[in-house]
Order: sequence, then C-alpha cells, then structure tokens
Amino acid sequence: MPVSDGHEGLMTFGGHLEELRRVLFRIIGVAGTLAAIVFSLKDTTWRILLAPGEHGFVTYRLIERLAHSAGIHGFRFTEYHVELIATDLSSQFMSHVTTSVYLGLLGASPYILYELFRFVSPALYASERRHALRALTVIYALFLFGVFMSYYVLFPVSFRFLGTYSVSSRVHSMITLDSYVSTFTALTLAMGLVFQLPVIAFVLGRMGMVTPSLLSRYRRHAFLLIMVVSAVITPPDLMTLVLVALPLYLLYELSIVVTRWA
Repeated sequence: MPVSDGHEGLMTFGGHLEELRRVLFRIIGVAGTLAAIVFSLKDTTWRILLAPGEHGFVTYRLIERLAHSAGIHGFRFTEYHVELIATDLSSQFMSHVTTSVYLGLLGASPYILYELFRFVSPALYASERRHALRALTVIYALFLFGVFMSYYVLFPVSFRFLGTYSVSSRVHSMITLDSYVSTFTALTLAMGLVFQLPVIAFVLGRMGMVTPSLLSRYRRHAFLLIMVVSAVITPPDLMTLVLVALPLYLLYELSIVVTRWA
C-alpha cells in the first residue's frame, strides 16, 4: 500500500480510491478473461446449460436408479422434448454474450472475494479478519450449494413441468432461448440467495434481534411461510414444492443451531 501524509501505514482518501481502482481493474481483467474463455467454448458451455432441459438429465437417471434400488422396478420418467427457438435476429448471439459474462463472473467469484477481502483487511484487527474470512467462506459455500440445487433439482423439474404443460393437444410449446436463459438465471440466483438464511440468522442473532427460543417458538409459522415461498418460486406441482421446501426448512433448523453460537 502506498504511504502518504508522512504517516507510516496510513493512506489518504485519494490513495484508497486509487487502490480500489486497481482492484476493480484486476477483477474486470480476470472476469473478462474467463468470460472470453467461456465464449470460445461455445459447444461445451451450451451443452452444460441446456442439459437440465433434456429428458435424459442426470437427476432423472439418478432417481430412476434409486427407485430401482428401492424395489420399484420399471419406474421410468416419460421422455419429452421441448423445442427452443430464437425469435430475434440477434437473440442467440446476445444470449451467448450475456451468458458468458454471467459464467465469467461466477468463475471469477473466488478471486473477486479474495481481492475485496484483501482490500478491506488492513482496516480489520487480526481476530476480525479471521471471523470475516470464515464468514465469506460459509457465504460462498452456501451460495454454491444453492446454485447446484437449482441446476440439478429446481430448474430441471420446473422446466419439465412448465415446458410440457399443455391446455390442449392443439397447442404446442416452443420456448424461446431468452425465456430459458432468464428463467435459469433467475432461479439459480434466487436459490443462491435463499441459501444464505443461516448466515442472516447468525447476524441477527449477534445483533440480539433473534434468539434460538424465538425461532423454535415460531417453527410452525416458518414452515408455513417456507411452503408459501416455495409455491411462489416453483411450478404448481407437489414434487417440485417438496424438493424446494425440504432443504429450505432444513436451513431454518440449521439457523436455529447457528443462533446458539452467535
């Protein structure tokens, strides 16, 4: 860090802005490089992104194997096919660009957190740095867990239900690529944020706003609220509702535990 004003280890406001500028340039450089790599790997990228919309997705095959292991022989998911279309001349190219940027930011997220932590850490005491590092690790791990939950469970089931739902045999679904990407992004981000519930509970516990006894007392109310939220962010079928509500309720129970540590 640059030293200014003749005080060892101190930095002026302008010096902080200059350091922040360097941090942002490094972040943009790394995220931009990863976005360019993702953009160049078009076939691999879109094979991964479009996989949850296929009838042979790994989640369905895993459920079928589990059903077979449980003695439910012959259980198979019905094959389906939903055609994706592009209605604008530039929609495929722009979807490719925007998706590459999103994935570049996601891939660079560990480096982004590292740079931001390195920027603010000089202002923290040693104990505060340790706590902040642990908090960032937990937040990022929960976010990734929510992302994987969306990719492997929520989005495939949602797409299967909504993409194949029909009010009449005369009406055929052709989903636009923009709709696919926007729904995929929205659900993934929503699950990543929802999985921060234990962190929010811990912070509120540290502030004295919630206690383990309070959360335990309103467990039934929380369960009802979780069911309502799950019904809002998922398609109207019982299987998807359970697949989303169950981990959210487990997160609530985990929140009760972490508030005891606050």
